[in-house]
Amino acid sequence: MEWAEELKSQDRTVSGAPKPQGLFSYPIAMTSCFGNFAVEKEAFSNSSKGRYIINMERENNTQVSEFLLLGFSETQEFQPFLFGLFLSMYLATVFGNLLIILATIADSHLHTPMYFFLSNLSFADMCFISTTIPKMLVNIQTQNKVISYAGCISQMFFFMLFAALEDFLLTVMAYDRFVAICHPLHYMVTMNPQHCVLMVLGSWIMTALNSSLQSSMVLQLSFCAHLEISHFFCELNQMVHLACSDTFINDIVIYFATGLLGVGPLAGILLSYSKIVSSICAISSAQGNPILLRIMNDQLMFLERAFIDPLGLPGRPFYRHVIYAPSSHNKYSGMSFPGIDDALFDTENKVDPPKAWGEVKRQISIAAFTVQAAAEILREVA
Repeated sequence: MEWAEELKSQDRTVSGAPKPQGLFSYPIAMTSCFGNFAVEKEAFSNSSKGRYIINMERENNTQVSEFLLLGFSETQEFQPFLFGLFLSMYLATVFGNLLIILATIADSHLHTPMYFFLSNLSFADMCFISTTIPKMLVNIQTQNKVISYAGCISQMFFFMLFAALEDFLLTVMAYDRFVAICHPLHYMVTMNPQHCVLMVLGSWIMTALNSSLQSSMVLQLSFCAHLEISHFFCELNQMVHLACSDTFINDIVIYFATGLLGVGPLAGILLSYSKIVSSICAISSAQGNPILLRIMNDQLMFLERAFIDPLGLPGRPFYRHVIYAPSSHNKYSGMSFPGIDDALFDTENKVDPPKAWGEVKRQISIAAFTVQAAAEILREVA
């Protein structure tokens, strides 16, 4: 061995005499052997320590299987009170929103854009509270604060989805009230069923995309062991702060989404209601101004005159309103488009059907011309 040869040469250099033979040579060899063993042992210890540190680092960056939700309080005396309080609040919220949805569906008078948005908002609110409160109630009842990794990610996804959806629906409802108050004559055209469905569908799509993006980015993070969330549910910001890996991209996306999905709807709500308040103030000022009232009365008079036919209805010249008047075969109640209704009635009861159908076409032309004239007046007023 090299170390033995080196030891022999050192021994010759120091003593200046030939190396003794026999048993006297073993102590020196044993000392050198134990010295080399000590060096190798220290190197092995250092390498083992390094491997232990590396293994600990890898262990800290592994995928965790569960989180610990600390909740509100760990005092046992408060647990029954918290359980009863949140259970009653949860049941009241769920049943209240459920009643709103059922009433909107059951009553045909509530099939309007405002109640359509309200029923969607009630559904979103019911789902929003159901993502967090039931799990918290189970944790309080079982005294177990653990939530699985998959359950935490799912809770975070649905929490962000329904929270952002409520913001968008509130914005849509504010816009609905803005159109109804500030532009009432355009309300039925602007807020038709197709537009209402598209606005709600767009809200669902935008919030789902945001939740999917945020959740997928959290899935890319590495978490340390013994994770504790100081909340009663898995909140995005705390999840990001608990990560061991770099969260710079996550923070950028969170700030951008907060500005887009938080500040945007809030600005829309404030703008809509500011326009509503200004319109109400303008109406209030107009009530005290006789000139503005006179202008409004003149516009209404011209609009009403547009529906008047100077020749009157067929066989009844004293009835001249084209849109609404009593029918010839039913004089006890009004009828929409009475001229067309009378002409259709004559096609079934007169001897000359071709002549009767000609009268139907003529009444339809008169009604179309009248509605077009009224629309021109409304366009000038708007």
